[in-house]
Amino acid sequence: MSENDVESLKNQLAIARNEINKLRLQVKNLTYVQRKDVEHLQQILKNFNCENCKQTEENKKNSNDAKLVQSATDDASCIQLRPIGVIRTAFPEKRAVPRQSAVATTLQGTIELNSDHFTNPEHSLQGLEEFSHMWIIYHFHRNNSHPKAKVAPPRLGGERVGVFSTRSPHRPCPIGLSLVEIVKIEDAKISFSGTDMVDGTPVLDVKPYIPFYDAPASFEGYTATMDQPADFYDSRQEPDGEESNIERANGAAAHVQPRNCNKIPTNSAVKIPNWIAANHPLTVLFNERAESQISELQIDRRGIIDILETDPRSVYLRTKHGSQIFTFQLNEVTVTCKFDDKNSSVTVVQVRKTENVRGDDVAMN
Repeated sequence: MSENDVESLKNQLAIARNEINKLRLQVKNLTYVQRKDVEHLQQILKNFNCENCKQTEENKKNSNDAKLVQSATDDASCIQLRPIGVIRTAFPEKRAVPRQSAVATTLQGTIELNSDHFTNPEHSLQGLEEFSHMWIIYHFHRNNSHPKAKVAPPRLGGERVGVFSTRSPHRPCPIGLSLVEIVKIEDAKISFSGTDMVDGTPVLDVKPYIPFYDAPASFEGYTATMDQPADFYDSRQEPDGEESNIERANGAAAHVQPRNCNKIPTNSAVKIPNWIAANHPLTVLFNERAESQISELQIDRRGIIDILETDPRSVYLRTKHGSQIFTFQLNEVTVTCKFDDKNSSVTVVQVRKTENVRGDDVAMN
């Protein structure tokens, strides 16, 4: 076979290979087109409705819409609220959460506004930086118990009072109210000090605190007849389901009388029950191990003291178990302490990273 014949065969082979490659591309394209056509047909069949079916669905939709409107009209007492944001705190669980924001002012939290209500939620915060404090209205979303008309504050000796005379979270409408200090406002976030909420708590509203309207002590002629100020903040039920950590005392109730204020009735009096006024904080101690761990982990001990001196235990734990080991989480650490009810004190025995703590690993010194 001559060289010309060989070259001719090579050219023919190259042409054949090119044609085969073209055919492969065409088959691939046709396969893609076929798949898209099949998907289109499947979607048509899925959404297909005969004229009678379409009319039936339209009538059904109109009927449902009418029922919703009628239901909203008939039951005006039912309302729906959509949270404006969420609260981030150092408490992943309800255990040991302060009962009021003023109990642990060293602990900071953050409100993160969402964009469900405003396209630019940060615009809704303009001007709030001119105030030092604000009210936070939020939902007790971790409250799963059935509300009762009467509740038993822990240190009332089992005596029950009406739920609306307490700050129990177990209410028909589980809404919380906290007064906090504004630390910083950045974009759609508000940093504040004084947390008494679980991490992830839905926020319903925030309002600036205005002393002239919100604080009786700011009224002209304000006088207090108490020997010591009443710790009214400590009157809300603790998050684990028991009522506040305040004792009932003998004697007259505390009275606060605003004498004169514009648009405020001069004969109005502010008073609170004795069991709110008589608050006796516990003595908080730290053993050597705890002191060493706090120093090593660089933890602010003031936050631990604020939580423990108001006794975060439920009435069940105090009455059934007495002086016992108590643990709670604070940010990324777990605090272990030992209560001494006889001496009204509590000793912190260990502070460890939560990831290093086992459920059965409770050590004491």
